[in-house]
Amino acid sequence: MSLQQIIDRRLSGKNKSIGNRERFLRRHKEQIRDAVKRAVDGRGIRDMERGEDVHIPKKDLSEPIFGHGDGGIREVVRPGNQEYVKGDRIAKPKGGQGGGGGGEASDSGEGEDDFVFHLSKEEFMQVFFEDLALPNLARTTLADTPEWRSQRAGFVSDGTPTNLHVVRSMRGALGRRIALGMDKRRELHELETREQELLKEDRPETARLLAETRERILHLRERINAIPFLDPIDLRFRSRVRIPVPTTRAVMFCLMDVSGSMDESRKDLAKRFFILLYLFLTRHYEKIDVVFIRHHTQAQEVDEQNFFHATETGGTVVSSALVLMEQIIRERYSPAEWNIYGAQASDGDNWHHDSGRCRELLADKLLPLCRYFAYVQVAEPEQNLWDEYRKLAEDVPHFAMRKAVEASEIYPVFRELFKKEGAAS
Repeated sequence: MSLQQIIDRRLSGKNKSIGNRERFLRRHKEQIRDAVKRAVDGRGIRDMERGEDVHIPKKDLSEPIFGHGDGGIREVVRPGNQEYVKGDRIAKPKGGQGGGGGGEASDSGEGEDDFVFHLSKEEFMQVFFEDLALPNLARTTLADTPEWRSQRAGFVSDGTPTNLHVVRSMRGALGRRIALGMDKRRELHELETREQELLKEDRPETARLLAETRERILHLRERINAIPFLDPIDLRFRSRVRIPVPTTRAVMFCLMDVSGSMDESRKDLAKRFFILLYLFLTRHYEKIDVVFIRHHTQAQEVDEQNFFHATETGGTVVSSALVLMEQIIRERYSPAEWNIYGAQASDGDNWHHDSGRCRELLADKLLPLCRYFAYVQVAEPEQNLWDEYRKLAEDVPHFAMRKAVEASEIYPVFRELFKKEGAAS
């Protein structure tokens, strides 16, 4: 009886419950979305991209079942009875059917029997960015500046000695020799058998037939030995071809006002928006550069630490940051090779003579170079900068502006900016 070995080549591999998990996630999609939203509100930048524990009340997991109760009249002996006699009616145990003691009460209606499971990092990010899409996602470098990489392309009969594949060449030579000498070896074997038979015979023509047979044997052996051991047609060389690889690169410009009116709470709102945009871009591009530009009356490029934590005092000239952004783009990020995204956060306070120049810089210099530019105001009052930018938002499809004055508003604002067409906010 032969033994058969079964090899499991299903995509789930050893994790046989992956199908059940996917069905479970689809069934409780609303609870998972709520858990992700709560997690976003309470996380910092460095903790955003990780998993999350999701609690689902036990009542939401219940399914309809058929039960078979005990019907009819039954006689039951209860040992240790000292309170009841025949004919007494016994009340149901307190706490519901089953009589068991439940958990402690909860003001939310959810007991300690809630089902808890862990969303992986990939599942969390999938729900986190569900129904979102980059506006105008036409990757610049798909056709303009492809990179090249070498890829194996089998074997060829011509090539350099360094690419010679010895084993495959010898295998081909062996097969060629077997094929060319097969008929000759078969005939040689028959003649050698015939020679042995003639040696046992004693007839007048035996000597002549034996001589002819030996002559033919000698000729076949010479033919077989003449087959070359290695022929040029047997050589096989490793082949590699260069194939174009589209370069999907993006640069994200973060512009933030750090003047005296931008306190830590407003900076925290800006930080939340910037990290959402960065994580979102990493799902669409292989290479992401982040440029931090902070400004008060003057703008400068800084690292992330100084961008979020350094403090400044004085007035605000927003145009200085826009001028520096254009200068950096011209020097380091050609629009023909990079997909450029801009995100600006401010409380809206600006020198009143400068707001009009900001609108002109965006309309004439920056927006023609950018895929998308988002402005988020982290203060409620609408000042002159908001009024000037609103004129642009009416005419330019890849420029958007929103307000967010509380941490809980950042995620809804972000989803509104990048939601897919036709999807609900």
